[in-house]
Amino acid sequence: MDGMTLPESALPSAAAQEAEDAAQNALAAPLLALFADRLSAAVPVDALWAHGSLAHGDYRHGRSDLDLVAVLPAAPDEPVRERLAALHRELIADRPDAVRLHCAYVPRTGLADPAVAHFAFAQEEPMDRPVTAVTRRELLDGGRVLAGEAPSALLPPVDDAELHAHIRTDLREFWYPVTARPEPWQRDIWVDHGPVTAVRATVALREGRLISKREAISRLPALGAPAGLAADIAARRYGVPPALTPEARDERAERARLFTRELIERALA
Repeated sequence: MDGMTLPESALPSAAAQEAEDAAQNALAAPLLALFADRLSAAVPVDALWAHGSLAHGDYRHGRSDLDLVAVLPAAPDEPVRERLAALHRELIADRPDAVRLHCAYVPRTGLADPAVAHFAFAQEEPMDRPVTAVTRRELLDGGRVLAGEAPSALLPPVDDAELHAHIRTDLREFWYPVTARPEPWQRDIWVDHGPVTAVRATVALREGRLISKREAISRLPALGAPAGLAADIAARRYGVPPALTPEARDERAERARLFTRELIERALA
């Protein structure tokens, strides 16, 4: 297929990955420090944590999100919400790379219930969303402490049953319905996230552990992914993506959609 012939070896080696992780984390450090300073000046903060790729490896500055959780003494009221939203918008104006910095604001008294939605700023807008079992497990398994107390001191444990229940619900109620709609899969973001999410869910359900996106990409061929899909995703994350003709994009969209749908069906079986 035109534009889909990158070798699976496009994934970096373990040694190269470790060195690149350190370099990419260093690129994020000034932004994180600036955000932490401005946040502590705006509101009282008991703790600030990073999860996702920044904490567990495979972070790529400018391509990966910076996933943060701030623990506050109390739930933010409307004036505090407006202050926090303004902080994020001002940070984005000063530092365009802050567009990928997302933060959920959780009151100390609200840490026990993963179903409760909390104020967050993500995708350039304020919203309310829960700090899920997956996020909590990531934080407990090695969340990065940027300020204050460690996650293990404040968060209750997340056992495999709770983690698996959340993953199954997410696959069944969000991702599987998306695989019935061809149009989203024309966009790179769905091709990149759908198969990788399905692989990570499969491993979590089988092995009880959360893996990085890099490991998920490396597992795609063994799980029956269409030829070239892993290399295509890897190129956008680690290198220069190939140009696709409209015909190649159509073919890639359908292959990624059907593979993701099949992998979800296997995971839920």
